[in-house]
Amino acid sequence: MAIERGQFSSRLGFVLAAAGSAVGLGNLVVFPVLAAKNGGAVFLFVYFLFALLVCHPVMMAEVAMGRHTQRNPVGAFAALTSNDRRWRMAGNLAILTPFMIAVFYTIVTVWIIIYFLDAMTGGLDQLARPENFGEVLDSPSLFFYFVVLQFVVFGVLLSGVKKGIERQARILMPALFVMLVGLVVFVLTLDNAIAGIRYYLVPDFSQFDSGVVNAALNQAFFSLSLGMGIMITYGSYFSRTDNIPKSTRFVTITDTSVAFLAGLLLLPAIFSFNPATNPDELSSSSVALVFTYVPQIFLSMQDSVGYFGASVAAAVFFVLVLFAAFTSLVSILEIPISYMVDEWSISRTKAVLIQGCLVSFFAIFAAMSFGMSPFFTDFIPYGGGQRSFFDLIADTFSEVILPFVGFLVCIVVSYRWRNGGMSAELATGDPHYLGSLEERYVNFSLRTFIPVILLFVFLNSVSRKYFAFDLLSLL
Repeated sequence: MAIERGQFSSRLGFVLAAAGSAVGLGNLVVFPVLAAKNGGAVFLFVYFLFALLVCHPVMMAEVAMGRHTQRNPVGAFAALTSNDRRWRMAGNLAILTPFMIAVFYTIVTVWIIIYFLDAMTGGLDQLARPENFGEVLDSPSLFFYFVVLQFVVFGVLLSGVKKGIERQARILMPALFVMLVGLVVFVLTLDNAIAGIRYYLVPDFSQFDSGVVNAALNQAFFSLSLGMGIMITYGSYFSRTDNIPKSTRFVTITDTSVAFLAGLLLLPAIFSFNPATNPDELSSSSVALVFTYVPQIFLSMQDSVGYFGASVAAAVFFVLVLFAAFTSLVSILEIPISYMVDEWSISRTKAVLIQGCLVSFFAIFAAMSFGMSPFFTDFIPYGGGQRSFFDLIADTFSEVILPFVGFLVCIVVSYRWRNGGMSAELATGDPHYLGSLEERYVNFSLRTFIPVILLFVFLNSVSRKYFAFDLLSLL
């Protein structure tokens, strides 16, 4: 029995849903941390270059694969390679990756819910205590919020593409942007915020090095949801009358704009909290920053706006991060659901229920990786230390695998999709694409330097994560 595929109601629906996938913790937390530790404005400049010149062509390729084949990543890779089993494995990797990302993303989202509720109910002083995060990790109450989150997330997914994914994106994405702008305006009025603005916007090119390049490309790729099958799947829900090049440009602009604003929020806040801040001393962990350092920043604002005002600002920040995490989580989980509907020919309801059970099963183990279970806490040694089950999933699937899948996308669209197939697909809905400068650049870059860059980033990520050695040090 053929299963009817969902479809976005309009190009705006696709843009908001795709932006909802791209805009997540990577934009609101990881980006400002990396900017702070990698030269501020220098990192910002390199990041924008990579987003425009490397990541955007890959996004166009993934969306084109999805719309042309009307399939999930497994089906798309198979259809473009004459059902070659080796390429079906590449598609399987693009299904496994978002599933495993959803496992650790679910737990992080539960932490955000707890922090939002505490900030909203006047518990900001408790959140700012250094030991508070450890208490949250050990609290059995997180499993209650875990259950609530699963019901809400999979309830949205049960509703399908238009009524579920697109509808929540149409509500949450504009709300997220408005709150972010409002919070940025508030932070920029604080004392000493100018120091953070100067560090973030005035480049010092003496700080440019290979570390900045590596951090910027990894962040741009993860932030734009590339290499995890999301854009291929969303492309399969895209109308053939809509314009892929223009729509993907909007997604890239929206994603980078949110990342830019997040930096304009957190860096001035950090310098306002402590004018003598040394960026090198900030934690490299986004988790440590958002759950230990950020509450201290907002608590410090009580001298200017009072405890109530500081609590409101903290609550707005955490609901902002919650919206971003939620939209990303819904998008990530849609990929394996779409795969099951397409390849197993089962109903969407059954696919959602199966995914809900599987993600919950593994997420419980991830939640136990912070002391509840010694087995999952000291799960495996690599990278010079003992790592938890949570660490293994986060390191492997949020950074290492993504550029490799992106590399495989470049090879398929450039060397297996024959007779200018990708260009013809991108021209459908955009009559000016064929023969344009954009077409020539996209075709050339995907055949030459972009796959080389992505392959090197993959190899370097493997070397850094598992063997604690940076290949860039050899250059």
